[in-house]
Amino acid sequence: MKVFVTGATGFIGTAIVQELIGAGHQVLGLARSEESAAKLRAAGAEVHRGDLEDLESLRSGATAADAVIHAGFIHDFTRFAAVCEVDKLAIEAIGQVLAGSDRPFIVTSGTALVSPGTLATEDIIPPFNPAWPRASEQAADALAAQGVRAAAIRLSPSVHGDDDKHGFIPILVNLAREKGVSAYIGEGQNRWNAVHRLDAARLFRLALENATPGARFHGAAEEAITVKTIAEAIAKQLNMPVVSIAPEQAGEHFGWFAQMAAVDCPASSKLTRERLNWHPTHATLLADIEHGVYTK
Repeated sequence: MKVFVTGATGFIGTAIVQELIGAGHQVLGLARSEESAAKLRAAGAEVHRGDLEDLESLRSGATAADAVIHAGFIHDFTRFAAVCEVDKLAIEAIGQVLAGSDRPFIVTSGTALVSPGTLATEDIIPPFNPAWPRASEQAADALAAQGVRAAAIRLSPSVHGDDDKHGFIPILVNLAREKGVSAYIGEGQNRWNAVHRLDAARLFRLALENATPGARFHGAAEEAITVKTIAEAIAKQLNMPVVSIAPEQAGEHFGWFAQMAAVDCPASSKLTRERLNWHPTHATLLADIEHGVYTK
């Protein structure tokens, strides 16, 4: 297939492009700048100039393709509600082009808020949360109801690996360096799930090749890792103390990241593995931290 990929030069998107090309697909990658365009050409992909806020560029990219992976997102948490709206409008614009065809469309979501405090599974469909207004899945569901072969991949809070500069582990590492301590909240027993970016990329390809309308897949290679364990691994690498932050002090220490530092979000990928024959093989999160991926 010729696959239009948004976010094609990002941390995860780069791996998706490599995975698709390696499996014999062609890639048409969205590029906002000439620098991004050069990266795509070097990877063996075609270039489609535009960005997530240029809806006409998204429509024309989708028109030229047999399938679409929407992996792009504007990671500006200072205007999170606004960038969530950009994401929703982008999905709707692409969906308009795909309506009435059998072309698959994979959108990106997350596992973190599917079922906080209990094990999230693919068949749980949470209500829209105004406090965390990313509506990727709701937009995909609306398209599926209109006959678009739209499905969602829910990614782990930590998609990890080499060149991860903007994910949640780099945020914790940078906070530790800034504060002089590696911290967790309370007893630190809240859990994250995790996946290596190369395993996530393979999941995107398998989902694309086997998409059914309204399907949810979990990019979670590891179901549950306590945040305390993560903080301890970071502390060891940085040779600094690990400390507990009282919940009432979390905002002061973690800033805007306090909500994510406190979330308890174990997630299963059992159904995903069964449905797509997906078997993660790459390094675990703790292995990446212990091997200095985040502290070189």
